[in-house]
Amino acid sequence: MPLHGLTVIDLTRVLAGPYCAMMLGDMGAEVLKIEEPTHGDDTRAWAPFHHGVSTFFLGMNRSKKSVALDLKTPDGAEALRRLISTADVLIENFRPGSLQKLGFDYETVRETNPRLVFCSITGYGQQGPKRTLPGYDAVIQAESGLMHVTGEPDGPPTRVGVAITDYLAGLYALNGILLALRNRDETGRGQHVDIALLDAMTTALALPANVLFATGHELGREGNDHHTLTPYETVEVRDGLVMVAVGNQRLWHQFCQAIGQPQLDTDPRFVTNTERMRHRDTLKTVLNGFLGSLTRDLLIGRLRAHAVPCGEVRTVAEALSDPQLAAREMVVELPHPELGSIRSLGNPIKLSRTPAVLDRPPPALGQHTTEVLEALGMAISPALSASGPPETE
Repeated sequence: MPLHGLTVIDLTRVLAGPYCAMMLGDMGAEVLKIEEPTHGDDTRAWAPFHHGVSTFFLGMNRSKKSVALDLKTPDGAEALRRLISTADVLIENFRPGSLQKLGFDYETVRETNPRLVFCSITGYGQQGPKRTLPGYDAVIQAESGLMHVTGEPDGPPTRVGVAITDYLAGLYALNGILLALRNRDETGRGQHVDIALLDAMTTALALPANVLFATGHELGREGNDHHTLTPYETVEVRDGLVMVAVGNQRLWHQFCQAIGQPQLDTDPRFVTNTERMRHRDTLKTVLNGFLGSLTRDLLIGRLRAHAVPCGEVRTVAEALSDPQLAAREMVVELPHPELGSIRSLGNPIKLSRTPAVLDRPPPALGQHTTEVLEALGMAISPALSASGPPETE
């Protein structure tokens, strides 16, 4: 597997860091998830539960081993130091300064392991006036401007329904780690990878940012409409909604043919995208008159026959039952020692020779502590602490 032989120390909790570490584990790295012994990862306590196990934890922590260490005890700290001394990657999402108090900040650990790639994932990064603030997806969605452009035009700013900032940050962390490892291959030295949720989300706002840079005008909320294209939106049919994406003039011509209204293609109000945007409300009224009596299947069939991008607006359950996802192995079954078998989302990185192997279920808290400590020559059981770890992102 691509990352076989790499050891990753995962000091993260909740989403962005665990997601990044899971992706590394899927590709063959040995990921040691270091958890506080009493409660472990925060998400172990997050409902809903599947036979007493958090469904959220299950979704973010396959392909790992769990090692329960209290880093505030001498034995726990020594065990982590030994692990770090031979590790390739360390991922952490503690607030800036917290690991320094424990002696595990980058400047300290690189003295004993200069080859270590040390990745920090925080809300706001290692510099700046907000560096010490906690980073939570909902707050970053608000502060990044994402909520300003999400929602209906006459409604309030709206949060995206998933923790998009965490996933973006996790993916950027994955890329940063792989880049640093590639550089280590050439130089023999690791480096610090600094990932901020706010930075990650900001990069996804390229369209509204570049419009603002160029014109001084801020884009607002458009609901399901597009800021600069039409029809590039949901249309209502007899039994639901269909998303239509007419992204260029060729597709507009094909769209008019598909719905049996070729005269729209030459209508002066709709002849170019600029004119269609100018008369968007009128175009919506015209299209609703044509499409409202159709079913989703009928309209989608006609549009796809003319190569017009479209799709039905689905529930999550409908989406996950799509045979396309089955063909891509994006919904997989994993064996689990307590639950028998669990369904999990697959790995979207498809490699032809060395694909991801998803056969290691999310671990129980401390499941691999003895195994890992014995490999270090430490036949000990670190004392438990009720105080818990320093605050994370």
